[in-house]
Amino acid sequence: MDYADARRRMVDGQLRPNRVTDPRVLDAMRELPREHFLPPPLRSRAYTDEDVPLPGGRAMLEPMVLARLVQLAAIRPGDRALVVCAGTGYGAAVLARMGAQVVALEDDPALSDIAREALTACLPAGAVRLVSGRPNEGHAAGAPYDVILIEGEVPEIPESLSTQLAEGGRLVTVLGRGNRQGAAVLGRRLGASFTVTPAFDCATPALPAFAPAPGFVF
Repeated sequence: MDYADARRRMVDGQLRPNRVTDPRVLDAMRELPREHFLPPPLRSRAYTDEDVPLPGGRAMLEPMVLARLVQLAAIRPGDRALVVCAGTGYGAAVLARMGAQVVALEDDPALSDIAREALTACLPAGAVRLVSGRPNEGHAAGAPYDVILIEGEVPEIPESLSTQLAEGGRLVTVLGRGNRQGAAVLGRRLGASFTVTPAFDCATPALPAFAPAPGFVF
């Protein structure tokens, strides 16, 4: 398979026609070998316009949804960014390629191992710092962040994450109830307030780590 040609087709056939206009997003996703961020048996699916299932009930987000989330975050060179549920590291790599200083938070060791190998192969040393921890708690040791990307659907944005934003910081994710009818949102930290604005509808897998605890049933 000609992966370089597949990357060009992804950008021209999936991203550009779907309102991805930021040239830095397009360049990053044209240049990064997305296939490196998947286990070998799944690499042939790297450039399809769908989510790619991963172990543990997780998924690599389809290119168009990830690109629009990253574009919504309005990354600036030098931004401090936290990627929550970073999975195999592709979203974190896109942010780093755009000039952000990235912390990638992942709680699944198998996915972290894939991410570590892919990031080492595709980016300069230290471009992304991989950390482990509970996703809904974020990574306070690296706060405050200019950008937080939660890479998947969540039922709500935990205050523990929104409070790790710097003044003027942006948080992007997908809000939904696990029925693949979510909405991408942009959250902003301004003073003591955190406001969330819907941006576009999208179907994205729910993140197991953010699933509500089961209620007590009599």
